[in-house]
Amino acid sequence: MTLIESSDIPREKTNLNRRFPIFIEDTVGVDSGYQRMHWHDALEINMIKSGAGYYIINGERFEFRQGDILLINSNDLHCAYETRDLVLQVVSFDGSWLTGTLRYDPEILAPFKEMGVSFSNLLDRAHPRIGTLRSLLLEMQAEHIGAQRSHTSLVYACLHQFLAYVNRDFRAPRQGGGAALGAGKLEKIRRVIHAMETDLAHPWTLQELAERVYLSPSRFCDVFRRTVGVPPQVYLIQLRLEQAVNLLESTDRKILDIALECGFRTLSNFNRLFNRQYGCSPRTVRCKMS
Repeated sequence: MTLIESSDIPREKTNLNRRFPIFIEDTVGVDSGYQRMHWHDALEINMIKSGAGYYIINGERFEFRQGDILLINSNDLHCAYETRDLVLQVVSFDGSWLTGTLRYDPEILAPFKEMGVSFSNLLDRAHPRIGTLRSLLLEMQAEHIGAQRSHTSLVYACLHQFLAYVNRDFRAPRQGGGAALGAGKLEKIRRVIHAMETDLAHPWTLQELAERVYLSPSRFCDVFRRTVGVPPQVYLIQLRLEQAVNLLESTDRKILDIALECGFRTLSNFNRLFNRQYGCSPRTVRCKMS
Protein backbone atom coordinates (compact mmCIF):
# COMPACT_ATOMS: atom_id res chain seq x y z
CA MET A 1 0.00 0.00 0.00
CA THR A 2 1.14 3.54 -0.72
CA LEU A 3 0.05 6.74 0.95
CA ILE A 4 -1.69 9.75 -0.55
CA GLU A 5 -0.76 13.02 1.12
CA SER A 6 -3.56 14.72 3.04
CA SER A 7 -4.04 17.37 5.68
CA ASP A 8 -4.99 14.63 8.14
CA ILE A 9 -4.02 10.94 8.37
CA PRO A 10 -3.17 10.06 4.75
CA ARG A 11 -5.68 7.64 3.25
CA GLU A 12 -3.97 4.41 2.26
CA LYS A 13 -4.10 3.68 -1.45
CA THR A 14 -4.87 0.01 -2.00
CA ASN A 15 -3.13 -1.21 -5.14
CA LEU A 16 -5.72 -3.39 -6.87
CA ASN A 17 -5.74 -4.75 -10.40
CA ARG A 18 -7.89 -2.40 -12.49
CA ARG A 19 -9.52 -5.21 -14.43
CA PHE A 20 -10.02 -7.44 -11.38
CA PRO A 21 -10.00 -5.08 -8.37
CA ILE A 22 -10.17 -7.53 -5.50
CA PHE A 23 -7.49 -8.99 -3.23
CA ILE A 24 -7.96 -11.81 -0.73
CA GLU A 25 -5.39 -13.03 1.79
CA ASP A 26 -5.02 -14.49 5.26
CA THR A 27 -3.06 -12.58 7.89
CA VAL A 28 -1.65 -14.16 11.04
CA GLY A 29 -1.77 -11.88 14.06
CA VAL A 30 -1.88 -8.09 13.87
CA ASP A 31 1.33 -6.29 12.96
CA SER A 32 2.16 -2.81 14.23
CA GLY A 33 0.81 -1.20 11.06
CA TYR A 34 -2.70 -2.44 11.73
CA GLN A 35 -2.47 -1.30 15.35
CA ARG A 36 -2.14 2.25 14.08
CA MET A 37 -5.30 4.18 13.30
CA HIS A 38 -5.71 4.16 9.52
CA TRP A 39 -8.23 4.30 6.70
CA HIS A 40 -8.07 3.32 3.07
CA ASP A 41 -9.83 3.77 -0.24
CA ALA A 42 -10.93 0.13 -0.64
CA LEU A 43 -13.92 -1.57 0.92
CA GLU A 44 -13.00 -4.44 3.23
CA ILE A 45 -14.55 -7.65 4.54
CA ASN A 46 -12.86 -9.53 7.40
CA MET A 47 -13.65 -13.04 8.59
CA ILE A 48 -12.04 -14.40 11.76
CA LYS A 49 -10.74 -17.87 10.96
CA SER A 50 -9.36 -18.47 14.43
CA GLY A 51 -8.45 -16.68 17.64
CA ALA A 52 -9.84 -13.45 19.03
CA GLY A 53 -9.21 -9.73 19.32
CA TYR A 54 -10.96 -6.43 18.84
CA TYR A 55 -11.35 -3.61 16.36
CA ILE A 56 -11.79 0.04 17.20
CA ILE A 57 -13.77 1.57 14.34
CA ASN A 58 -14.78 5.24 14.44
CA GLY A 59 -14.41 5.20 18.19
CA GLU A 60 -16.52 2.09 18.75
CA ARG A 61 -15.01 -1.14 20.07
CA PHE A 62 -15.97 -4.47 18.47
CA GLU A 63 -14.81 -7.66 20.19
CA PHE A 64 -14.46 -10.49 17.67
CA ARG A 65 -13.86 -14.22 17.81
CA GLN A 66 -13.65 -17.20 15.49
CA GLY A 67 -16.39 -17.15 12.85
CA ASP A 68 -17.19 -13.44 13.11
CA ILE A 69 -17.48 -11.28 9.99
CA LEU A 70 -16.81 -7.53 9.92
CA LEU A 71 -17.33 -4.91 7.22
CA ILE A 72 -15.07 -1.85 7.07
CA ASN A 73 -16.04 1.12 4.93
CA SER A 74 -13.55 3.22 3.00
CA ASN A 75 -13.94 6.18 5.39
CA ASP A 76 -13.84 4.16 8.62
CA LEU A 77 -10.96 5.19 10.89
CA HIS A 78 -9.89 1.94 12.50
CA CYS A 79 -7.22 -0.24 14.08
CA ALA A 80 -7.08 -3.87 15.23
CA TYR A 81 -5.61 -5.70 18.21
CA GLU A 82 -5.07 -9.41 18.77
CA THR A 83 -5.82 -11.06 22.09
CA ARG A 84 -5.34 -14.71 21.10
CA ASP A 85 -3.97 -16.71 18.12
CA LEU A 86 -5.58 -14.59 15.42
CA VAL A 87 -5.90 -15.71 11.79
CA LEU A 88 -7.89 -13.23 9.74
CA GLN A 89 -9.21 -13.45 6.19
CA VAL A 90 -9.06 -10.02 4.55
CA VAL A 91 -11.03 -9.21 1.38
CA SER A 92 -10.29 -5.79 -0.14
CA PHE A 93 -12.13 -4.59 -3.22
CA ASP A 94 -13.05 -1.51 -5.20
CA GLY A 95 -16.74 -0.68 -4.84
CA SER A 96 -16.84 0.75 -8.37
CA TRP A 97 -16.37 -2.83 -9.60
CA LEU A 98 -20.08 -3.26 -8.86
CA THR A 99 -21.21 -0.14 -10.72
CA GLY A 100 -23.02 -2.15 -13.36
CA THR A 101 -24.95 -4.03 -10.70
CA LEU A 102 -26.23 -0.77 -9.21
CA ARG A 103 -28.37 -0.22 -12.31
CA TYR A 104 -30.72 -3.03 -11.36
CA ASP A 105 -29.90 -3.38 -7.64
CA PRO A 106 -29.07 0.11 -6.31
CA GLU A 107 -28.84 -1.28 -2.76
CA ILE A 108 -26.03 -3.78 -3.38
CA LEU A 109 -23.50 -1.52 -1.61
CA ALA A 110 -25.93 -0.40 1.10
CA PRO A 111 -24.08 -2.41 3.81
CA PHE A 112 -21.20 0.05 3.35
CA LYS A 113 -23.09 3.19 2.34
CA GLU A 114 -25.46 2.89 5.31
CA MET A 115 -22.83 1.72 7.80
CA GLY A 116 -23.61 3.00 11.28
CA VAL A 117 -27.23 3.72 10.34
CA SER A 118 -28.79 0.48 9.12
CA PHE A 119 -25.79 -1.82 9.50
CA SER A 120 -23.14 -2.58 12.10
CA ASN A 121 -19.49 -3.19 11.26
CA LEU A 122 -19.77 -6.52 13.11
CA LEU A 123 -22.42 -8.77 11.59
CA ASP A 124 -24.77 -10.59 13.97
CA ARG A 125 -22.95 -13.82 14.80
CA ALA A 126 -26.22 -15.48 15.88
CA HIS A 127 -28.05 -14.85 12.59
CA PRO A 128 -29.02 -18.08 10.77
CA ARG A 129 -27.54 -16.72 7.52
CA ILE A 130 -24.04 -16.21 8.95
CA GLY A 131 -22.94 -19.75 8.00
CA THR A 132 -23.85 -19.08 4.37
CA LEU A 133 -21.77 -15.90 4.40
CA ARG A 134 -18.76 -17.75 5.79
CA SER A 135 -19.05 -20.39 3.06
CA LEU A 136 -19.23 -17.72 0.35
CA LEU A 137 -16.08 -16.03 1.66
CA LEU A 138 -14.18 -19.34 1.76
CA GLU A 139 -15.35 -20.25 -1.76
CA MET A 140 -14.35 -16.79 -2.98
CA GLN A 141 -10.87 -17.22 -1.51
CA ALA A 142 -10.43 -20.71 -2.95
CA GLU A 143 -11.34 -19.47 -6.43
CA HIS A 144 -9.08 -16.45 -6.05
CA ILE A 145 -6.11 -18.64 -5.05
CA GLY A 146 -6.80 -21.39 -7.58
CA ALA A 147 -7.09 -18.94 -10.49
CA GLN A 148 -8.61 -21.56 -12.75
CA ARG A 149 -10.58 -20.77 -15.88
CA SER A 150 -13.44 -18.29 -15.23
CA HIS A 151 -12.35 -17.84 -11.61
CA THR A 152 -12.89 -14.08 -11.90
CA SER A 153 -16.57 -14.63 -12.69
CA LEU A 154 -16.97 -16.99 -9.75
CA VAL A 155 -15.22 -14.61 -7.34
CA TYR A 156 -17.46 -11.81 -8.55
CA ALA A 157 -20.55 -14.02 -8.16
CA CYS A 158 -19.60 -14.96 -4.57
CA LEU A 159 -19.02 -11.32 -3.63
CA HIS A 160 -22.27 -10.29 -5.27
CA GLN A 161 -24.22 -12.97 -3.41
CA PHE A 162 -22.49 -12.15 -0.11
CA LEU A 163 -23.45 -8.46 -0.31
CA ALA A 164 -26.99 -9.26 -1.41
CA TYR A 165 -27.55 -11.49 1.63
CA VAL A 166 -26.04 -8.92 3.98
CA ASN A 167 -28.27 -6.20 2.53
CA ARG A 168 -31.37 -8.34 2.85
CA ASP A 169 -30.80 -10.07 6.17
CA PHE A 170 -28.54 -7.95 8.36
CA ARG A 171 -30.29 -4.59 8.48
CA ALA A 172 -30.59 -3.48 12.08
CA PRO A 173 -31.18 0.14 13.13
CA ARG A 174 -28.62 1.23 15.68
CA GLN A 175 -29.67 1.23 19.30
CA GLY A 176 -28.97 4.13 21.64
CA GLY A 177 -25.76 4.19 23.68
CA GLY A 178 -22.27 3.29 22.60
CA ALA A 179 -22.71 5.12 19.31
CA ALA A 180 -19.70 5.80 17.15
CA LEU A 181 -18.15 9.23 17.16
CA GLY A 182 -19.33 11.80 14.65
CA ALA A 183 -17.37 12.71 11.52
CA GLY A 184 -16.25 16.04 12.99
CA LYS A 185 -14.59 14.46 16.01
CA LEU A 186 -12.98 11.74 13.89
CA GLU A 187 -11.54 14.42 11.63
CA LYS A 188 -10.00 16.14 14.66
CA ILE A 189 -8.30 12.92 15.75
CA ARG A 190 -7.05 12.30 12.20
CA ARG A 191 -5.37 15.71 12.24
CA VAL A 192 -3.76 15.14 15.63
CA ILE A 193 -2.40 11.69 14.72
CA HIS A 194 -1.00 13.02 11.46
CA ALA A 195 0.76 15.79 13.38
CA MET A 196 2.27 13.21 15.75
CA GLU A 197 3.45 10.99 12.90
CA THR A 198 5.06 13.80 10.90
CA ASP A 199 7.05 15.21 13.84
CA LEU A 200 7.82 12.45 16.34
CA ALA A 201 10.77 14.38 17.80
CA HIS A 202 8.57 17.28 18.89
CA PRO A 203 7.96 17.28 22.68
CA TRP A 204 4.20 17.09 22.35
CA THR A 205 2.20 18.01 25.43
CA LEU A 206 -1.41 17.12 26.10
CA GLN A 207 -2.30 20.79 26.17
CA GLU A 208 -0.67 21.42 22.80
CA LEU A 209 -2.38 18.48 21.12
CA ALA A 210 -5.77 19.49 22.50
CA GLU A 211 -5.33 23.08 21.34
CA ARG A 212 -4.70 21.92 17.77
CA VAL A 213 -8.30 20.75 17.57
CA TYR A 214 -9.86 23.36 19.88
CA LEU A 215 -10.76 20.97 22.69
CA SER A 216 -10.03 21.06 26.40
CA PRO A 217 -7.35 18.53 27.48
CA SER A 218 -9.91 16.40 29.33
CA ARG A 219 -12.36 16.38 26.41
CA PHE A 220 -9.55 15.71 23.95
CA CYS A 221 -8.34 12.72 26.01
CA ASP A 222 -11.85 11.29 26.11
CA VAL A 223 -12.39 11.61 22.35
CA PHE A 224 -8.91 10.29 21.54
CA ARG A 225 -9.28 7.26 23.82
CA ARG A 226 -12.69 6.43 22.36
CA THR A 227 -11.29 6.68 18.83
CA VAL A 228 -7.94 4.95 19.26
CA GLY A 229 -8.43 2.79 22.35
CA VAL A 230 -5.53 4.23 24.34
CA PRO A 231 -4.66 7.70 25.72
CA PRO A 232 -2.79 10.09 23.39
CA GLN A 233 0.45 9.87 25.40
CA VAL A 234 0.46 6.06 25.15
CA TYR A 235 -0.26 6.15 21.41
CA LEU A 236 2.54 8.65 20.84
CA ILE A 237 5.02 6.36 22.60
CA GLN A 238 3.89 3.47 20.39
CA LEU A 239 4.52 5.56 17.27
CA ARG A 240 7.96 6.56 18.48
CA LEU A 241 8.95 2.99 19.35
CA GLU A 242 7.78 1.68 15.96
CA GLN A 243 9.91 4.26 14.17
CA ALA A 244 12.86 3.40 16.41
CA VAL A 245 12.59 -0.27 15.44
CA ASN A 246 12.52 0.69 11.75
CA LEU A 247 15.69 2.78 12.15
CA LEU A 248 17.46 0.12 14.20
CA GLU A 249 16.77 -2.47 11.51
CA SER A 250 17.45 -0.31 8.45
CA THR A 251 20.37 1.92 9.49
CA ASP A 252 23.64 1.72 11.42
CA ARG A 253 23.08 4.98 13.27
CA LYS A 254 23.92 5.24 16.95
CA ILE A 255 21.17 4.12 19.31
CA LEU A 256 21.30 7.45 21.15
CA ASP A 257 20.79 9.38 17.90
CA ILE A 258 17.80 7.18 17.01
CA ALA A 259 16.28 7.69 20.45
CA LEU A 260 16.55 11.47 20.19
CA GLU A 261 15.18 11.56 16.63
CA CYS A 262 12.16 9.54 17.71
CA GLY A 263 11.33 11.94 20.54
CA PHE A 264 12.87 10.29 23.58
CA ARG A 265 14.64 12.78 25.80
CA THR A 266 17.12 10.33 27.39
CA LEU A 267 18.66 7.01 26.43
CA SER A 268 17.66 5.41 29.73
CA ASN A 269 14.01 6.31 29.20
CA PHE A 270 14.16 4.96 25.64
CA ASN A 271 15.72 1.67 26.79
CA ARG A 272 13.15 1.25 29.56
CA LEU A 273 10.12 1.85 27.33
CA PHE A 274 11.59 -0.24 24.50
CA ASN A 275 12.18 -3.22 26.77
CA ARG A 276 8.68 -2.93 28.24
CA GLN A 277 7.13 -2.90 24.77
CA TYR A 278 9.23 -5.55 23.00
CA GLY A 279 10.77 -7.59 25.82
CA CYS A 280 14.32 -6.88 24.71
CA SER A 281 16.75 -3.98 24.46
CA PRO A 282 17.37 -1.81 21.38
CA ARG A 283 20.90 -3.22 21.29
CA THR A 284 19.49 -6.74 20.97
CA VAL A 285 17.47 -5.72 17.92
CA ARG A 286 20.56 -4.08 16.41
CA CYS A 287 22.68 -7.19 17.01
CA LYS A 288 20.12 -9.44 15.32
CA MET A 289 20.47 -7.36 12.16
CA SER A 290 24.28 -7.63 12.16
